[in-house]
Amino acid sequence: QVQLVESGGGLMQAGGSLRLSCVASGIIFKFNAMNWYRQAPGKQRDLVAGISSGGSVNYADSVKGRFTISRDNAKNTVYLQMNSLKPEDTAVYYCNAAGVLSGRHYWGQGTQVTVSS
Repeated sequence: QVQLVESGGGLMQAGGSLRLSCVASGIIFKFNAMNWYRQAPGKQRDLVAGISSGGSVNYADSVKGRFTISRDNAKNTVYLQMNSLKPEDTAVYYCNAAGVLSGRHYWGQGTQVTVSS
């Protein structure tokens, strides 16, 4: 059974920082690209950041220079360090695993991030 469990969300004032974590089980973590998506109320779910199985990273333009994605294959964990938070970063953040070999996608349950002005 595949499980992705996010943690680290919460309420933060603008300009503050949060670090999200996602622990994966039931998959061969090192063979998965890992991504963070977010979905604000009434909007579609958008890719925020991704890290390949080889460690290459990519970011949405809106978070470049503020967010950093990283992974620890020994801990089956992917992180999203979020700095200089803005109210427009408010959303539910979802962890996603994309199997490089299988092509399968798995999702976590999401964690709420709320940034107050």
